[in-house]
Amino acid sequence: MRCPYCRHPDSRVVDSREGEDGKIIRRRRVCQKCERRFTTVEESVMAVVKRSGATEPFSRAKVAQGVMKACQGRPVDADDVQKLAQNVEDEIRSRGVAEIPANEVGVAVLEPLRQLDEVAYLRFASVYRSFESLEDFESAIRQLREQHAANHSG
Repeated sequence: MRCPYCRHPDSRVVDSREGEDGKIIRRRRVCQKCERRFTTVEESVMAVVKRSGATEPFSRAKVAQGVMKACQGRPVDADDVQKLAQNVEDEIRSRGVAEIPANEVGVAVLEPLRQLDEVAYLRFASVYRSFESLEDFESAIRQLREQHAANHSG
């Protein structure tokens, strides 16, 4: 880490503290040349690998935006969408990987969205799973009905 005062390339860490549930680390450093102190903030970045092979930083806001589109016109609270996006991020981060395929982000959204609103779930699934026919919708609806029957029996 370069010293912000004298630009010397070497510094020594004198203190480290975690913040934001371990997502960031604040480090107090001292320059090996001018001996001035400065603070750095390190953040772990999780990358999403798109189908094209390109990568971009994971964005909770982008997850929430996609879910909001699926929930348009539905009786879904914006706070619930934010909680869903946070839960999806937490679930993905708990895997302990630096990169995640974009389709796995979509998979992580499906179940919490189904529990939040089934119509929004069908909308999201139709785009995410590239529904191409009425049969694709019928199959997804049949699965929802089977889950209802399993959840409400016994």
